[in-house]
Amino acid sequence: MKILFLALLILIGCSIKQEEKPEKKSYPSEEEVTKKYLNHHFHYFSPEWQLYLDSAILMNPTVAYFYQQKAMPLYKQRKYEAGLPYLNKAVELDSVRYIDYRGFMKCIFSKDYSGAIQDFTKAKKIKGEHGYVMDHSYDFHLGLSYLQLNDYPKAVTHLTNSIDYTKKQSGESWVHYLDLFYLGIANYELKKYSEAITQFDKSLNIYKNFADAEYYKALSLARLDKKEEAMKIFKQAGIDFREGHTINEDNAYYEKYPYQLSDWFFPKEK
Repeated sequence: MKILFLALLILIGCSIKQEEKPEKKSYPSEEEVTKKYLNHHFHYFSPEWQLYLDSAILMNPTVAYFYQQKAMPLYKQRKYEAGLPYLNKAVELDSVRYIDYRGFMKCIFSKDYSGAIQDFTKAKKIKGEHGYVMDHSYDFHLGLSYLQLNDYPKAVTHLTNSIDYTKKQSGESWVHYLDLFYLGIANYELKKYSEAITQFDKSLNIYKNFADAEYYKALSLARLDKKEEAMKIFKQAGIDFREGHTINEDNAYYEKYPYQLSDWFFPKEK
């Protein structure tokens, strides 16, 4: 009996030992790692940028920011597939901080509009209905995503929500010219040409000589059989475009925005 009792105690002890959770590994703080590896002056397209971040992640693999910093230049080099795993890891480690950022990267860079809609829908639940990322509202990005999926009524709904909320919170003067421009585009696609022109005019009141708004206003006027006025505005759009008056978002340097003009939109001058 004593031998059986001792054997039972040993078995119980082994079982308890197996169920013990391993100690949580401690890493140097984010500040320590940043000081050691990220306070350099390499451009983010340089190989050294990625190598230093690899070292930072090796030193502390729990910091979401390090993964986001690896993803960012890859996206700006249009290496979306290479950058996505790092962006996913950043969201996994800190969804509150990076879920909307990933949605932005999907919307503007990799053109994964269904994925962007999923991320911004989650972001609204996590961070609030009227959040902002990269100077634009969640509804702006949702409207843009639905526009690119040819779901024009939903695009109108979200872009209108973005505009209305800005007016309510800060006044009409704070409405972004791109919200109005893309609302005009959505109405144009819905064949609501008069409403489209109204929105393009509002956009032009904010951004004078905005060639893209002028161009699509000209198309809308032509659809309303106002061909003489349409041709006049079309020619002006060409002049303004060649002078650089197009979408001036920071990230337009890396990516064309939806419906943004290109040289081939206009005949070459003789």
